[in-house]
Amino acid sequence: MDKGKSEPTGHQVTPGRTNQKLRTRTAILGAAAELMRTGREVTMPEVAQAALVSEATAYRYFPDLATLLQEAMAGQWPAPAEALASVRGSGDPVERIAAATEQLMRTVLAYQGATRAMIAATITRPEAATARPALRIGLIDHALAPLSDALGADSVVLAQLKQDLAIVISAEALFTLTDLCGLDPEDAIASAVHTATTLTRAAVQQGSSTV
Repeated sequence: MDKGKSEPTGHQVTPGRTNQKLRTRTAILGAAAELMRTGREVTMPEVAQAALVSEATAYRYFPDLATLLQEAMAGQWPAPAEALASVRGSGDPVERIAAATEQLMRTVLAYQGATRAMIAATITRPEAATARPALRIGLIDHALAPLSDALGADSVVLAQLKQDLAIVISAEALFTLTDLCGLDPEDAIASAVHTATTLTRAAVQQGSSTV
């Protein structure tokens, strides 16, 4: 045997095999993203069917639905500055929070099936919570940037407001209003905007009295 050559082993992965695995993974992610955009419920069997693979194959690439949705959601959302472009020139925290609230709520409605699936997949597994995109945090921080400049980033008032708004500007709040309170989506959005702006207005007034 020529010592300058090594014999192939059964463990070697050929370029063709690597490319096939990449294509399969890409197909699964693409199918998940496409289903997400319909607003319908997203399940692993539906994703597998849309990707033309077996459910077992889908699970070999993604151990659970939360992991798949996390990757499929990546890059789907605009950055906070882009999402709040309509209030870019405003320094009014109340107006900016109103825009942030409406932006998040309409995004949740557009991707309602995937959002519900993500919540369901992580609510009983706190260790998996990092799979959720946490869009609200970036939107709230960006919307309150003028208030942060005025009060200081370490302001107790600002920190409390951000915590309060994280409850209100959320998919959970929207689903509470639609599912439990029976509001239609537009009324639910209006209610969330009202609550978020009321909280922000009160914090602005409180902050002004302590500065």
